[in-house]
Amino acid sequence: MNAIKLKLQMSALAVLLSGCAAGPDFKQPDAPQVQGYTKEPLQQNTSSAATLGGDAQQFVEGMDIPAQWWTLFNSPSLNAVIEEALKASPDLQSAQAALRAAQEQLSAQQGAFLPSVSASLAPTRQKQPISAGQGASPFNLHTAQVSVSYTLDAFGGNRRQVEGLQAQAEQQKFLLEAAYLTLTSNVVEAAVQEAGLRAQIAATQEVLKVQEQLLALLQRQYALGDVAQADVLTQQAALAQTRASLPPLQKSLAQQRDRLTALAGRFPSQELEQKFDLASLSLPQKLPLSLPSSLVRQRPDVRSAEAQLHAASAAVGVAAANMLPQITLSANIGSAAAEMGNLFTSGTGLWGLVGGLTQPLFAGGALLHRKRASEALLEQAAAQYKSTVILAFQDVADSLRALQYDADALQAQDVAERAAARSLEISRRSVQLGAASPQTLLAAQQAYQQAVINLAQAQAARFADTAALFQALGGGWWNRGELALNNPAK
Repeated sequence: MNAIKLKLQMSALAVLLSGCAAGPDFKQPDAPQVQGYTKEPLQQNTSSAATLGGDAQQFVEGMDIPAQWWTLFNSPSLNAVIEEALKASPDLQSAQAALRAAQEQLSAQQGAFLPSVSASLAPTRQKQPISAGQGASPFNLHTAQVSVSYTLDAFGGNRRQVEGLQAQAEQQKFLLEAAYLTLTSNVVEAAVQEAGLRAQIAATQEVLKVQEQLLALLQRQYALGDVAQADVLTQQAALAQTRASLPPLQKSLAQQRDRLTALAGRFPSQELEQKFDLASLSLPQKLPLSLPSSLVRQRPDVRSAEAQLHAASAAVGVAAANMLPQITLSANIGSAAAEMGNLFTSGTGLWGLVGGLTQPLFAGGALLHRKRASEALLEQAAAQYKSTVILAFQDVADSLRALQYDADALQAQDVAERAAARSLEISRRSVQLGAASPQTLLAAQQAYQQAVINLAQAQAARFADTAALFQALGGGWWNRGELALNNPAK
């Protein structure tokens, strides 16, 4: 009865020890208790304008985000470039490799839950001194044995290490998702920037044609003696200034093409065949607006920061467990014989069983300070998580405000461009009839030039900030169904 009672007590002790783990148990942070992204209520619809990219956009609260959100721009060329980028991007491949490495490190650490088993065969030839009573003749000894060792995870040190590595693998998973989202967003943004630059170049070329026509008009009037030569020279200077503004735009376009080519995983000399202009893009009219309580689960950077916080919490447990006793069990069984052929015969067997308990007594304060350091790193990770959440909400708020003001700006720029075009036409006719001075015409030209450039920039801004909203809300990775690790093109 005493033996049975002892076994039950030992079993209960083993269960108790296996159930406890040093250090804090991680608790997922609560979502911020906020009701919206902006202080004032968000307008459900933006304003509209009767121009390219001028459609009103509607914010739909709770609307989900498709995994391939960029397809909402209805551009086959954009879809093709993103598909190529997802397959060829070295940044994405690097993130995929980092995740695989983290998963392998986790699997390696999980092996510590099982006993370590090794086998050895040690043939030796040795000679004992005569004083040992064995004679002076050398002899052979062949020893074969299997050794088993196991460190009991009594205080959860290994469990905390596995927990920390699981969190690190989770962090790498969301770093991969962040790389996926950044890559797709950068491709969309680069395509929109290219389209906007093409619009500005086209607008500048249109202004050049108008200015050339006006210069010809003034030259004819100068020949008739209706205007002074200074007026002709002033118009020539205005035309030269407009021409000078074209090369910087062309340079920016060429650099944007290089950027888009690099994002697709190509070298600059392997420039993409696809070209983008604003007319080839459709502005999504319904925009998702995730609930604030859902944003922290959707943003890859927030999830990555949460996993980092979890890993820091587990590290505190590891440091605490290192200050507690370590229990090790080891055993070996085998055979030893003078002749190899006699191994495992009767009378050659050997075995051993060892139990060990190690309690750190003095390490110069190293273990204590390491624990305190891990606790400080946990506080740091908590602060970094909070900062990441705040920045996530800021990104969404900035995108929402940008979209509202972009629509208002485009509406105003459309009115300004139409008014400037009308003013230029009236000034041209007045100068032609001699009812206005060339200075009036020059002022109208400058106003029109600025208006058409501003209109092109306002049109591009609506597309770019629409893409920024999708990125700020997390990009819909949860609807892809597979990790970017397994199928990056989906």
